[in-house]
Amino acid sequence: MTKEFIKIGLVSISDRASSGVYEDQGLPTLKNWLDSALITPSQIVARLIADEQNEIESTLIDLVDHENCSLILTTGGTGPAIRDVTPEATLAVADKEMPGFGEQMRQISLNFVPTAILSRQVAVIRKQSLIINLPGQPKAIA
Repeated sequence: MTKEFIKIGLVSISDRASSGVYEDQGLPTLKNWLDSALITPSQIVARLIADEQNEIESTLIDLVDHENCSLILTTGGTGPAIRDVTPEATLAVADKEMPGFGEQMRQISLNFVPTAILSRQVAVIRKQSLIINLPGQPKAIA
């Protein structure tokens, strides 16, 4: 009997962590949260990349089109800074936008991070995959 599992892509988007300036906190936080939240067996495909729109787009496309991830969670790059382009990259690869996810995430995050209202998370569907942008702060992810 073959064991069923969900394939999940995790993408931490950070210029400094991807270049080794400091240790990435996004991927470990996402993995820990998934370990506590999921009851279905899962396979994780993780990526740590810079906040470059082309790189984000190509990573999301690869995780959906080639890795066959059913769910992709990103962290980082959702703020108002000029270098924060995760929402734009996510929307660029989308087939459909899922309104409401961003508003709900900001509402919940405001209980933990006072600047959460500045976050610009989006959620989209590409093919049969759900892509959700999460905040960059580990305490807001959880």
